[in-house]
Amino acid sequence: MKRSASAMSLLAVLFLGFGLLYSGAAHAQQGTVTLNYSNFFPANHKHSLLAEQWCQEVTKRTNGKVKVTMFHGGTLTSPQLAYDGVVKGLSDMALGVFSYSRGRFALTEVIDLPLGFRSGYIATKLVNEYYRKFKPKEMDDVKVMYLHAHGPAILHTGKRPVAKLEEMKGLKVRVTPLATPTLSALGATPVAMPMGDTYDSLSKGVVDGAFSPYEALEGWKWGEIVKYSTECYAVSPSSAFFVVMNKKKWDSLSPEVHKIIEKINDEWIEKQGKVWDEIDTEGKAFAVKKGHKSITLSGAEQARWVAAVKPVLDDYMKRTKAKGLPGDEVLKFSIDYLKKNQK
Repeated sequence: MKRSASAMSLLAVLFLGFGLLYSGAAHAQQGTVTLNYSNFFPANHKHSLLAEQWCQEVTKRTNGKVKVTMFHGGTLTSPQLAYDGVVKGLSDMALGVFSYSRGRFALTEVIDLPLGFRSGYIATKLVNEYYRKFKPKEMDDVKVMYLHAHGPAILHTGKRPVAKLEEMKGLKVRVTPLATPTLSALGATPVAMPMGDTYDSLSKGVVDGAFSPYEALEGWKWGEIVKYSTECYAVSPSSAFFVVMNKKKWDSLSPEVHKIIEKINDEWIEKQGKVWDEIDTEGKAFAVKKGHKSITLSGAEQARWVAAVKPVLDDYMKRTKAKGLPGDEVLKFSIDYLKKNQK
């Protein structure tokens, strides 16, 4: 009986020891949350570097409670699957572009309309103001960290300069899916494709040009191929980008961590907008060094382009109204915002 009692005591001590060890391990695991972050930009792109800084800032300000591992170049989820990857839990976070899911974010497509953007900073401020004001339900399946938008998309061509609307006819131009109506209205043949495929398509003559901000000439190396840029700013769209987190993952974080991350997000709206403008300037300078030529349309010619794309704006209002969405209000809000804040 004494042996049995001693054995039972020993077992009790062992179970208690294992219990404490397990409890300590579980507590350690609960103390640090590790997130994976999918990003489609190349690792050396300035947006990738800025995203890495966001990750570092989160770890620093949460005192290591949250750590974020970045996966660049679409290696975790492709650009087309970035948003759904977050919804389904394939990634905890993602940086991506709404345009790769045409029709899914009907209201947010306002940013991709030819509104005449002049800067990425203003486009970024606008898309966040739009989100705060209208709280679109189309993003309810994720936690939105923040949004941003690139600088004015303009036309870049390899062999043929474009200075008049008639010269758009017959051009095969790479665009984001949401910019296809704009290019069609201008008389070109739009070819929707991801950014990563564009360099090869330009170099092989699959497309004659591309519709994008100046930053792509350096950031995606298009400046090695294209020779001309047509600064059609009066009809320049932007393209809205998202940084989102899986809702369950967000809900698993403490209210204290929520406050810390939300503050960082607000700061990164400013940083992201400014970086878009910085890399536009750098992209143009990169191309100029290679003998690139920029073409500025006259006021009268710009007006012709504006008239050509008006049906694109009308169609947005028609499509959103058919879905019971306040597209007319969103469009007016956006136009008014640009008039007030854009130089």
